[in-house]
Amino acid sequence: QVQLVESGGGLVQAGDSLRLSCAASGLTFSRYTMGWFRQAPGKEREFVSASIWSGGFTPYADNVKGRFTISRDNAENTVYLQMNSLKPEDTAIYYCGAVKLSPRSWSRSDAYDYWGPGTQVTVSS
Repeated sequence: QVQLVESGGGLVQAGDSLRLSCAASGLTFSRYTMGWFRQAPGKEREFVSASIWSGGFTPYADNVKGRFTISRDNAENTVYLQMNSLKPEDTAIYYCGAVKLSPRSWSRSDAYDYWGPGTQVTVSS
């Protein structure tokens, strides 16, 4: 049974940093593309970043590029999202998703097969 569990969210001030983690179990982690998405109240779930299973390619949404960094540790079955220079508009529930190998579109939430319950990130101004 595949399980994804996010952690590391919290309440911070604008300009602060947070590091989110997503621990995976029940899958061959190294063969999965891992994505971070977020959903703010009243909005659709949006793509943040992805770590493609084959390595070497880490796309980012334009509104987080240069501030967020995704990384993964295949030995620990964990994907991370380092978030710097946080802004109030980054406030959302952050979810990690997993899909085997390379999805047709890593930026679409419906391309992912498994999801964690999410972790809340709140950035105050």
